[in-house]
Formats: sequence, C-alpha cells, structure tokens
Amino acid sequence: MRHEDSGHPGADLQSADNVSAAEIARFAALAETWWDPAGPMRALHRMNGIRVGWALARFRERCGARPLRLLDVGCGAGLAAEALASAGHEVIGLDASDAVIAAARRHAEGQNLPLRYRVGTLAALIDEGAVFDAVTAFEVIEHVPEPRRFLAEIASLLAPGGVLVLSTLNRTKRSLAFGKFAAEYLLRWAPPGTHDWRRFLTPAEIEDGLGAAGMGLFDLAGMRFDPLRLRFCLSRDVAINYLLAAWKPASSP
Repeated sequence: MRHEDSGHPGADLQSADNVSAAEIARFAALAETWWDPAGPMRALHRMNGIRVGWALARFRERCGARPLRLLDVGCGAGLAAEALASAGHEVIGLDASDAVIAAARRHAEGQNLPLRYRVGTLAALIDEGAVFDAVTAFEVIEHVPEPRRFLAEIASLLAPGGVLVLSTLNRTKRSLAFGKFAAEYLLRWAPPGTHDWRRFLTPAEIEDGLGAAGMGLFDLAGMRFDPLRLRFCLSRDVAINYLLAAWKPASSP
C-alpha cells in the first residue's frame, strides 16, 4: 500500500472548494463502520459490485483493456476504490474527510494494491495540474453544493478521450418514496437525513451540465434492488438509482 499525504486537511477546506462542511461531518461520523456490510453503509455494499462492474465495462469500451490512471472522487472509506484497483487500474481515492480517508488507508493496508488515498478536493488537483484517464463519482454529486461546477472540475481533470462514470439518485416521486423515506426510515439502509431529495438530479440535468463542461453522455442504466438476492441489479428503469457514463472528446482542449 502506497500512501500520499495532502496539504489540504478536511478542517482547512474553504467554501471555494465546492464542498459542504455539514456533509463532510455527516460521513466522517460513519468512518469506523463504513466497511461493515450490515452497518449504515450496507446499501453501498450491496450496489458496489454492480456499479464497479458497469464502470469497468464502460472504461474498456472507450479506453480498451489497458490499465488506467483513475480518480475515485468522494471515495469514502474505499469500497469502490479498492475494487477498481483490484481490477488493475492505478487509483487515487479522494475525499474531503480526514476520518474516512484514515479508515480507507487502514482497510487497504497490506493488500499491495495500486491505490493511494488523499484528503483534498478537485480544486486542489486542478491547481496541481493532475490529469486522469478516468474518473468515478459514486453517490457524490447529490452532496456537493454546486453540481454543474463539480462536472466542470471533473472535465478539467480528464485527459482528452477520458471517461467519467457516476451514480446518483433521480429526482422523482418514486425516489422520494423509496430512495429517501423507505431507504432511510423504514429499511435503515442509510442514516436518517443522509439525503436531501431536493438535491437529487435528473439524467437530463446532468447531461446538460456535462454538455456545458465539454463532455458527452454515452450510456445510462438504472439500478434496482432485487429483494430475493438482497443486491442491486441493472435495469432500464432510471426512476430511482442510476448510472451514467460520459466522455471527453479527444479533440477537446
């Protein structure tokens, strides 16, 4: 396990970094239980295989089978980052919380994965001139103050021909009923208050933001929960959870 320290600890982040102090604190409180498959992050455990598998397929489609330099934004304690690194990609897991990055490093210790973690923001990476072949942002965009800026920052970090895969929740009546109230208050898949339904984004809204950032949508899929297998599976229905893939054309500056 290789470590990379950052000069941008979570406590020192500024509002200009497009992060929410309240959201950082909310997820930092869950750091020690993040890897418990029966804990407060159990929904992420159940969807991790399907979302990582879908992302890997989109990367192969656009970039071939070569190992990629990959950024996992809002990586939390590393559920997706470890899986992506295990698939052979060189991964940097980025999160604004010191606590969750500490948990991620502890869990990855000794696995000898091509994986580094750092505390910081997209803005800091842009300032450093970082460039990535691919970016993942799973269940992140609904938590940032400025989603369109978030997409623009990712576009700035992608190499021409690079791919973004994100997952999020749609803003529909069904997502309010099932993705918010049932998931948080009945099934307890996430701590109550984790999501603000008003901040959910439709695929059309994200596609508009991608276009403004110079990227183009090329694939979209829904995720639905299979109660018999107790896991998520791919679906054509994007009314609640969905995955989205976009690319930055090779001709982009």
